[in-house]
Amino acid sequence: MLIDDEPAQSRLISAIAARDGWRTIVASDAETAIAMLGTREGMQLSAILLDQWVPGDDACSLIAELKQRRPALPILMLTTSASPLLAVEAMRAGASDYLVKPVSPDRLMEALRTVTTREAPRDELAPLTEKMSASLDFDAMIGTAPKFRTALAKAAKAARGHGHAVIEGESGTGKEMLLRAMHAASPRAKESLRFINVASVPPNSIESVLFGHEPNAFPGAFDRQIGALQHCDGGTLVLDEVERLTPHLQTRLADVFETGIVRPIGAKHGFRVDVRLLVSTNMELDTLVKGGQFEEALAKKLGATRIALPPLRERTGDIPALTRHFLGRIGEQPGLKHLSVSDSALALLAAYDWPGNVRQLQSVLFRAAVYCEGNTLTAESFPQLSELLGDVESDPHSNAHEGVGVMLYTEDGNLRPLEEIEADVIRLAIGHYRGRMTEVARRLGIGRSTLYRKLSDLGIDNAA
Repeated sequence: MLIDDEPAQSRLISAIAARDGWRTIVASDAETAIAMLGTREGMQLSAILLDQWVPGDDACSLIAELKQRRPALPILMLTTSASPLLAVEAMRAGASDYLVKPVSPDRLMEALRTVTTREAPRDELAPLTEKMSASLDFDAMIGTAPKFRTALAKAAKAARGHGHAVIEGESGTGKEMLLRAMHAASPRAKESLRFINVASVPPNSIESVLFGHEPNAFPGAFDRQIGALQHCDGGTLVLDEVERLTPHLQTRLADVFETGIVRPIGAKHGFRVDVRLLVSTNMELDTLVKGGQFEEALAKKLGATRIALPPLRERTGDIPALTRHFLGRIGEQPGLKHLSVSDSALALLAAYDWPGNVRQLQSVLFRAAVYCEGNTLTAESFPQLSELLGDVESDPHSNAHEGVGVMLYTEDGNLRPLEEIEADVIRLAIGHYRGRMTEVARRLGIGRSTLYRKLSDLGIDNAA
């Protein structure tokens, strides 16, 4: 059931849902929705999608009433508000998820599949929509795992230049946050920034969004639209999930960065622009190029700066620090409080492989915090994880083979060579202090000349 009083949006959502096999019934107001629950169609419902605009301030009351009448029926709320307080109130009223408009078709279908799939508890742990604004500083990216710190160090060095860059990594690893941090640390930080998630823009609109259009360039183009490339002249354009662009648009983008000229749809002449392009992809760009899924010309224009963010399962030693960091931020949100976390909870969190990565960890912690009645999260605060993993014992020696983000032992239990450990420590320091070599040398207790000699001897790029 879709509770929505906007016919155009109702048709769009119904069409999107139909692609995934859903049949939608629409209620235009709260009274109709409640009445529909008792009809034959209403008894067959699998989920309710509620646009908050319909009941307005009474949205949480409507959710509670719907939940009281049909306790097992999942409810998702659509809203234009990103307020954490509204998210908390909606979830406490009984909402299963909270979607901020405009929501991409993929996100909508992911949310519906998540709340209606019961085969495995894992499916119930899909990430919720971000509820809190992200910091733009490199220092806000928590973690000491060598691969992670290497990625941050490369990003910090790349940010100081003007070249294009590619961030690779699975969904939820923090690519968007890293891209924003790179722009904030760049020489173009005070210039225009446009952030576009390609997957969230309708395929028939993305060309106009990027390049702009002239009046009457196509049916429905009544006014002139300035494209993101022209808008970002002198600044930065960030494209998330760039692999979703069609081959045609990838080729057009490559031409723009070859010639420096962008030509809006329907325009007779182009405009010269100076735009820095930062992009992210959920796969390795080279793999996409080899598979014919990405235009080689655009891949070449993006340059050689490729930064790979590791998945959370490869940096489980960072989970305690990430957990405490997220709980600190969650505790600052309206309607929530600061919580501590027990060893049993940390052991449980560390035992899971987190297919949704850091974003999923944050969402699971947010949900646990909403429902926590005490002052500490325990293993019982994560019932889906407990059901999936069973009892997980906290092992005080579980990190015995790890230094602070540096592996001390090989997989066979022997110590790694000192040269390798020293190289990892230097990489960690460069990442932690964002490439500020004077500070790195000072913290390591060595001179700058000694540091650069070690970089040369150990074969370390000072971006790594």
